[in-house]
Amino acid sequence: MKTNFNDEIVKKFAIATVLWGIVGMLVGVFIAAEMAWPLLNMDVPWLTFSRLRPLHTNAVIFAFGGNALIGTSLYVAYRTCKADLYMPKLASFVFWGYQLVILLAVLTLPFGYTQSREYAELIWPIDILLTVVWVSYAVVFFGTLTKRKEKHIFVANWFYAAFIITIALLHIVNNLQIPVNWHLSYSIYPGAVDAIVQWWYGHNAVGFFLTAGFLGMMYYFIPLQAGRPVYSYRLSIVHFWALISSYMWAGPHHLHYTSLPDWTQSLGMVFSLILLAPSWGGMINGIMTLSGAWHKLRDDPIIKFLIVSLSFYGMSTFEGPMMAIKTVNALSHYTDWTIGHVHSGALGWVALITIGSLYVLIPRLWNKKAMYSTKLINTHFWIATLGIVLYIASMWIAGVMQGLMWRDINADGTVVYSFAETVKATYPYYIARFLGGTLFLAGMCIMLYNFIMTVKSRGDAVALDKLEGAVA
Repeated sequence: MKTNFNDEIVKKFAIATVLWGIVGMLVGVFIAAEMAWPLLNMDVPWLTFSRLRPLHTNAVIFAFGGNALIGTSLYVAYRTCKADLYMPKLASFVFWGYQLVILLAVLTLPFGYTQSREYAELIWPIDILLTVVWVSYAVVFFGTLTKRKEKHIFVANWFYAAFIITIALLHIVNNLQIPVNWHLSYSIYPGAVDAIVQWWYGHNAVGFFLTAGFLGMMYYFIPLQAGRPVYSYRLSIVHFWALISSYMWAGPHHLHYTSLPDWTQSLGMVFSLILLAPSWGGMINGIMTLSGAWHKLRDDPIIKFLIVSLSFYGMSTFEGPMMAIKTVNALSHYTDWTIGHVHSGALGWVALITIGSLYVLIPRLWNKKAMYSTKLINTHFWIATLGIVLYIASMWIAGVMQGLMWRDINADGTVVYSFAETVKATYPYYIARFLGGTLFLAGMCIMLYNFIMTVKSRGDAVALDKLEGAVA
């Protein structure tokens, strides 16, 4: 019996991913320009960096990344389970409800309606709506797994499942608030407890939303595009359990040299170093899936996106534990080095694996032979890669320079450089960051054009079920 795969809902998520990605990155490029040319805000409060920065992070992480994760997780679930999507009407509610959450973020954050909590800025009524949407998403995903015709649950679904469950837990616990009016609320946690709960949430949003979820994407789309099984299925299971059991403890490394107890800071540092092992295990497993098929890197730009994303994943998951070491953190904290680290993960890992996966997925969703233009994919790859390198290199240099200038002390204990002097020294690197971000945004616009032309093209349909079944 032919399974009725419900690709229509995944199509909507794919479209939303590309469109919100362009919007979020456009806001990012604008605020990067504001750092170099502050008068761009024209003294309009809702155009200031402080208002638009949370909009940028929410749009890129939750709108671009979230739509990609939800869409691909549903696709992977019903494909690998060989089952119809569970409760398709509820899945449709998840899509429209999630877009409403994003739209409400656009209508509140620039106007100062915020909880002022990193990656959790949305005000309490929107948080409640997001909780309802997320629980509905979990019902659809896990319901599809329970209907599976395959006894085995493919490893990508393990990572997606961990991401769904953990993000629900993090979101609810971190957003326990006492409402005062329709937009203002106060955390139930006091002082340092509030800080550690926030960074338990904040770092694990990185660990499970921006890592575990996208590893689910990696474990499905790299084998699919390479036409080869996962290099080591046993390693993928070890990778899963090692990662999810150690990530939860690393959050305190964001709070070095604060009022947090010293032992808690040290615990966060130690678990951050431990995380290096499972992170690199997953990276090696993904890259070695190409073992015996390395020639595809010459001919297939989609494979380039997927494999280079893993290289950035390896680099950022090495850099993160190193920055968690207290002596290194004393130099890096509060500097643009942190911004470079974040974007090596966000652009290099999250965005590239998403873009590569979409290039694999789009022809399949619209039943096309291939993307409209392979040359445009290749152009997108090189523009995006150049943009990332320019962005993160400029921020690394700026950050180390800032840290060294801030800690340069005269014999009498006064600082050698004023804060204004450090800002002046950083100025050229802010321009370089703006140019890097602009290049990456240009690549996304190329992708949108290629996407549209693929959908409009009259390419031959391609048989997929046999190949995808073999990979899974």
